[in-house]
Amino acid sequence: MHRYIEYTIDDNSTELTVERYLRGKLYSKQNIVELKKIPDGVLKNGVFSRMNETIKCGDVLRIHITDPSSSEHVIPVKLPLEIVYEDEDIIVVDKPARMPTHPSMSNYDNSLANALAYYFKEKNEDFVFRCTNRLDRDTSGLTVVAKHFVSGNILSEMGAKKMIKREYLAIASGHLVPLEGTIDAPIERVPGSVIRRCVDFENGERAVTHYKVVKYAKEHTLVSLVLETGRTHQIRVHLKYIGFPLIGDYLYNPDERLIQRQALHSHKLSFTHPMTGEALSFVSNMPKDMQYAFGNG
Repeated sequence: MHRYIEYTIDDNSTELTVERYLRGKLYSKQNIVELKKIPDGVLKNGVFSRMNETIKCGDVLRIHITDPSSSEHVIPVKLPLEIVYEDEDIIVVDKPARMPTHPSMSNYDNSLANALAYYFKEKNEDFVFRCTNRLDRDTSGLTVVAKHFVSGNILSEMGAKKMIKREYLAIASGHLVPLEGTIDAPIERVPGSVIRRCVDFENGERAVTHYKVVKYAKEHTLVSLVLETGRTHQIRVHLKYIGFPLIGDYLYNPDERLIQRQALHSHKLSFTHPMTGEALSFVSNMPKDMQYAFGNG
């Protein structure tokens, strides 16, 4: 693929080097290295530019991103794929439940990566799977995938800097009280288990979840959650820790009377576009299985 993007330099960036300017745009050191390998990777006012050249107000930088590699080990498979947004740099997908994000030994041909590989193959485009916010197999909802190495690294940096805001909807057992609060409890792997996590104040990594009750049902609570950190199974472990586990969660609360997966949905995703700086926000309504479970709970 070939992606061209232009930046017009303003007074705030004058006298910076090209590299410092791009680093300020969250280009990684590896991005800089890759651009150096491209003959016309960086043009200043239409002329080849080295990374140590200075820029001034009014200069125009033209970046040429080429990404010819492909995820050769990801098999293209025609699977359900709901695309919410797509441009030259990113693609936002509403992932269904029971679809793993990445292929694995036990899920070799039924992942989101397989679905996207098929989608891009049909478009005759190169494909490298770069998902920036991995969802558990049975968690549904919004996730963003980068379409080239620069947008991928920038989104990863934005995630590390808490610049990508995610809001989840979940159905918890019981009537969660108080109506809103923060769970600040470190998470660690359960000894002897590859998958399960638990709260562990001695060995765990800090994990912070902010929650707010949306609505009560007869026996359950619809709750909105925002993560300050991104630990494995964080919402699932934290809600179990405070005594209100997710319904349908086979690992932490195997109550599948109303739903056969953890009742967790990535509801809202907000971030600044990694290349253009545009503010983006996407919403995915709660899926039918969760609507049914809450309506009958």
